[in-house]
Amino acid sequence: MTDGKASARAALGGAGERLAAGWLEARGYRVVARNWRCAYGELDLIAEEADELVFVEVKTRRGVAHGAPEEAITARKRAHLIDAAQWYLMEHQREAQPWRIDVIAIQLDGRGRLTDVRHYRSAIALEEE
Repeated sequence: MTDGKASARAALGGAGERLAAGWLEARGYRVVARNWRCAYGELDLIAEEADELVFVEVKTRRGVAHGAPEEAITARKRAHLIDAAQWYLMEHQREAQPWRIDVIAIQLDGRGRLTDVRHYRSAIALEEE
């Protein structure tokens, strides 16, 4: 991948994460962290909904040529998300707090305009590990 494609992909991902954060906040979530990193990878968004901690994987696509955004989450990615979420809980002494992993799919048209937001609550279960 060329540097131009990598930076375009990063810009698209960042735009999707900003849209997802705003979408969650408009629905009463409190975003507590963005792009949190550990040895297992990155958690795009970490939010709280009532007493539950919500780890959010955001997938963004422009157009439909490469399928729906949520289709890009592989079994390997799901395992990394579970490991990263558990690491976050341990590092922040929050192991006893209820938590889940959600997926937000951001669909943009060819010009980059938002066409759809799909929120999958509890999309990734601990049993998948």
